[in-house]
Amino acid sequence: MSVHFEERSGVVPCKTPWGSWYQTMEEVFIEVDVPHGTSAKEVKCHLGSRDIELFVKGKEIIKGKFFDTTVSDEATWTLEDKCLIQIVLMKTNREAGNCWSSLLEGEYCANAWVQDQMQRKLTLERFQRENPGFDFSGAEISGNFAGGGPDLSSLQK
Repeated sequence: MSVHFEERSGVVPCKTPWGSWYQTMEEVFIEVDVPHGTSAKEVKCHLGSRDIELFVKGKEIIKGKFFDTTVSDEATWTLEDKCLIQIVLMKTNREAGNCWSSLLEGEYCANAWVQDQMQRKLTLERFQRENPGFDFSGAEISGNFAGGGPDLSSLQK
């Protein structure tokens, strides 16, 4: 469901010196620009449940503790076109209210506008899951969307 929602509605990237990162309710995506012609043998990547280490051609690109925990055995990285590393992390907490404000603890933080847009996106994604017959991909949201939006589960259908 998330993939289709993201394809229709786009992503809210957080730009970094090495590329960007973005998130859905379930996953965090990291895109790292590397020199053209980089081979997989030149990439050293460790993806733990709480930490990441990425070295390209012996140079440290990313190293630190994630903002929140991930499922380490579901994390993957790929080298695309010998110029882009894509890393996919599965969040442990997959609720709309779990909007990462930074990729690592204290590093690669989303500015206030990007954080706001990310939270809006995750709230709309939650609404899409709860209401599969509707299309929220082009919707705008205002009001109480922080923390995943209002809890409507107590309302009768």
